[in-house]
Order: sequence, then C-alpha cells, then structure tokens
Amino acid sequence: MNLISNILYWISTGLLVPVIVLLILFFIRALILIGGFFGQYLQVKKTTAVIYGKLNGLNPAALADFENSLPSEAGSVLIAYIHKIIQAGSDRSKADLLISEYEIEADKELSTAKTLTKMGPILGLMGTLIPMGPALVGLASGDIASMAYNMQVAFATTVVGLVVSVIGFVTHQTKERWAAANLTILEYLADVVGKEKGGRE
Repeated sequence: MNLISNILYWISTGLLVPVIVLLILFFIRALILIGGFFGQYLQVKKTTAVIYGKLNGLNPAALADFENSLPSEAGSVLIAYIHKIIQAGSDRSKADLLISEYEIEADKELSTAKTLTKMGPILGLMGTLIPMGPALVGLASGDIASMAYNMQVAFATTVVGLVVSVIGFVTHQTKERWAAANLTILEYLADVVGKEKGGRE
C-alpha cells in the first residue's frame, strides 16, 4: 500500500512543472486573445451596424446596391459569406451549405476562448492540489519555509487559472452573441436572395 501511495505521490509531484508551464502558456494566450478582442469588437460593431442599417427595408430589387455598398473588410468572415450567398442565387441548398460552413467557421473562432474557459480552472485546481502534499509534509516536519513556498505556488496557480478562465468566458460569450447575430443576417439574406431569383423565374 505504501508503494502504491508513493507512486501516486511521485506522479502528482512530477506533474507540477508541466501544469505550471501550461498555465503560463495559457495565460500568455489569454493576454493575446484579450488584446485582439478589443480591435475585433470595434470592427464588428462598425460592420454590423452598417449591415443592419442596410438590411432594413432590403428587397430583392436592391440586392445589387446592397452588395456594392458593403464595407470592404478584408478579414470579415460575415461579409465574405454575404457575397457567397448572394452569388449562390436561387440555389437554396447551396445557401444552406454556406450557412452551415459559416457555423463551422464561427465554432473555430470560439474554440480558443472555449478552451481557456475550461482548461484555466482545471490547471489552476491541479496547481493548487499538487503542492499541498509537500506543504503538509513540510508542516509535519517543521519546515515552515518549504510549507510557505508550496502554499505560495498553490495560491498563485489558482489565481492565474481563474484569470485565464475569466478572459476565456467573457470573450466566448461575446463572440457567441456575434455569431448568433451574423447567422440571423445570413439566414435573412438567403431568404431575400431566394425571393429575388424566384421572382425572375
């Protein structure tokens, strides 16, 4: 029994360094994510406001003018799919396929934030529990310095893991709302395009 306990202890303590390294990497990735998020927020707010303004009262006869007046945002996935849906014309199956492809693209965009949201608390909890063993050993042997160091590591990993999770959660929720709004735009546009082409037939 002691052998099994010792093996588990060695495994857990051996995981401390990889956990800390992963936490640092996730923290850096979270900083990069939140840094690019504000620029993306401004771009999405501007682009969505323009598109919604032009969607009001959009009719099949005004599709060409609508497409020509779209903002020329090179990195906007929404605008790229708007052009594709208009080009698909009356082919509703093609429009549905494009909308499904957009959903996949949106899910890829959410993957980083989703990963940070889930992995932050997991790694933070692991980084908290692993040093508790050596800290208790230090307390039992009277080594207060060792106990204090391990407790410091435990608390620090908890805080970093929660910060990573908060950043992931906030960005994930916001981007999910953007994706839902964009999906509504694409579905509405697909209906308008279908009517325009159907009317010609």
